Amino acid sequence: MKAIKVIFMALILIVGASSMPAQAQFKFGPKVGLTVNSMHFDKSVIDADNQTGWTAGVMTEFTVPVIGLGFDLSAMYVRRNTKFLTENNLTKDNRDYIEIPLNLKYKFSLPVVSKLLVPYLAVGPSVSFLTSRQHIENAYKNKSVDWAVNFGFGVQLFSHLDVNARYGLGLTKAVNMFNSAEAAGIEGKNRYWTISLAYLF
Repeated sequence: MKAIKVIFMALILIVGASSMPAQAQFKFGPKVGLTVNSMHFDKSVIDADNQTGWTAGVMTEFTVPVIGLGFDLSAMYVRRNTKFLTENNLTKDNRDYIEIPLNLKYKFSLPVVSKLLVPYLAVGPSVSFLTSRQHIENAYKNKSVDWAVNFGFGVQLFSHLDVNARYGLGLTKAVNMFNSAEAAGIEGKNRYWTISLAYLF
């Protein structure tokens, strides 16, 4: 229910953007990408390997010309794959999320080539809502909501093609251990890279 509310609010923002002043540029389009995820633990008995997943969804962007400042908002379906080694047992955890990242973006204006390519930096919060299984038997429970902050960079080509890489730093625990004794010293936060490609109309 919370995920539906957030997506609904995001759609309201996207529709409302059409009424913004003409000098503010508004773009919208599909977005796909790959994710490389790891779970950060403080305890050596549990090890999580980096695993590759994928993401797909839609993205909208608002930019104020001349100063190059703006933001982008996305609604993404994300698959985060992780392998866990717990007491010498290998466990796979393929988690699906609806992720809503919001990034403040600064575009660099480069003489001559600005019509061909525009590099940018981005930073902002992200919230993910779990849509897949809730727990791994005899190990841990996946939390339904995961907050992170993203740091990214990218380039826009020919004013439409957006190539982006961002690093997500988990702010909250993505998992809870069933055994409270085992939970001591376990941070259980997501760390992930996302490389994405969007086409903006």
